[in-house]
Amino acid sequence: MLFKRTILTKILSTGMKAEFAIVKEAGAYKAALYINGRRIPGPPLPEKLDPPTEGLTHWMGNRPSVGLSSDEAEKIIREVELENSVLEHLRKERRKP
Repeated sequence: MLFKRTILTKILSTGMKAEFAIVKEAGAYKAALYINGRRIPGPPLPEKLDPPTEGLTHWMGNRPSVGLSSDEAEKIIREVELENSVLEHLRKERRKP
């Protein structure tokens, strides 16, 4: 896994620092959650909460998981999609004769 950059930082109600980063793994970019610098396994993009609670609409991580607002989730998703679109464009350019 190759760390690219941090997208979003939050201080959790527990006082811990959650960082959402773009990382490259298996030839594609995805989001990764770090809490106090430690990588937390989980989904590659924010997942929807069902049902949403107290202004939180998405989550990331797995033991612990971190809730996200729709704006935070959209920002993470948008940044990952942008990085993957650039990567795909570069791949297409390399294939051209």
